[in-house]
Amino acid sequence: MSDNVPVIDEGLTGEGLTGARHILVLPDRDAAEEVAGALPERFGTAQEPQLVRDALAGEDDAEDAQWLVVIEDPTGELDPAALDALADEYDGWLEAE
Repeated sequence: MSDNVPVIDEGLTGEGLTGARHILVLPDRDAAEEVAGALPERFGTAQEPQLVRDALAGEDDAEDAQWLVVIEDPTGELDPAALDALADEYDGWLEAE
């Protein structure tokens, strides 16, 4: 897994597509990994989410990085409020797009 991978929103919106991409922002890698591990049990997701390191503006120190859990939801069935509640359990939030 590489760090600082761009999150691109291609192919999930447009004519006839109902899919979505959900981005959970977590304070550190441990929290992001725990949330990613909890997704299949709590939401029945089969696809593994992408973990992305998101350095804060002007910060070079890895300790000052947030972690993103990017969840592809091609059928649009995941409940954003429930995802936000899960992220909140780990001091994170669901990023509004």
